[in-house]
Amino acid sequence: MEDILNVTYITLGGHVEVHKYRYLYFITFLVSYILIICGNSIIVYLIWVHPNLHEPMYIFIAALLINSVLYSTNIYPKLLIDFLSERQVISYSACLVQYFMYYALGGSEFLLLSAMAYDRYVSICKPLQYPTIMRKTTITVLLALAWLFPACQLLASATMSANQKLCNFTLRVIFCNNSIYKLHCTSSRVISIYGVFILLNVALFPMLFVIYTYTKIFILTYRSCGEVRKKAAETCLPHLLVLVNFSLLCTYDVIIVRLESDIPKLARLLMTLQISLYNPLFNPVIYGLKMTEISKHLKRFLRLQKIT
Repeated sequence: MEDILNVTYITLGGHVEVHKYRYLYFITFLVSYILIICGNSIIVYLIWVHPNLHEPMYIFIAALLINSVLYSTNIYPKLLIDFLSERQVISYSACLVQYFMYYALGGSEFLLLSAMAYDRYVSICKPLQYPTIMRKTTITVLLALAWLFPACQLLASATMSANQKLCNFTLRVIFCNNSIYKLHCTSSRVISIYGVFILLNVALFPMLFVIYTYTKIFILTYRSCGEVRKKAAETCLPHLLVLVNFSLLCTYDVIIVRLESDIPKLARLLMTLQISLYNPLFNPVIYGLKMTEISKHLKRFLRLQKIT
């Protein structure tokens, strides 16, 4: 521990040969971060400027992409600094903030996917009631809940962790996640139980809700004409793809603390990189190519950029 002006510093020990490959890491992650910002921002811009995309489904997609940018911004700037630093350290207070943002925004992704699933369910299964149910007020409430509900719960968890005494000052990760519990002198039963409570509320229950709604949608469309099945597949499959990928990566993140000693450092690094890279980078690709209306505007936008 370094104690300068009463600041406790944590060493991030999950890097692999960072001093040897620091510039390769830095360039790779800088390019990835730029692509994430540009890719997500372009789709959000297209949704914003085109009136025919001002529908609930596209508004939720824009919110999901904004969430991806915030999620990446919580991780990448600190990583880029660490790659060029002699020592990879972070203050414990900053570590708690990064932990809080990481899981709050991760929970928001699950809830936004749930809101999108609900929108598709009402649109396909209850088309006549859709304008009445999916009003502007409903959309605003769903968006507010998606961002505030996980944040409020994670704030309590971060506060409890801040009051724990530390006996370890090295994390075997490259950014602060649930590994911070390994820093505590004693394992808190309250924090553990509360963590399970949060996991159920912001991840498991939303995921089960998404699976339930899409099952209902696919059962209904299976009995319908080919045009209805095509519409359902076009709008629902991208959401399911994002959900499955994110759920698998989050499952790894949840169990990493329990299996930390059994996972090789390189394998742990590669899995952690996938969590921070895969969804933020490929979400705009999935929605930009698979959603027909967004794809049309994207192709037109890219053609205009070539001309200019």
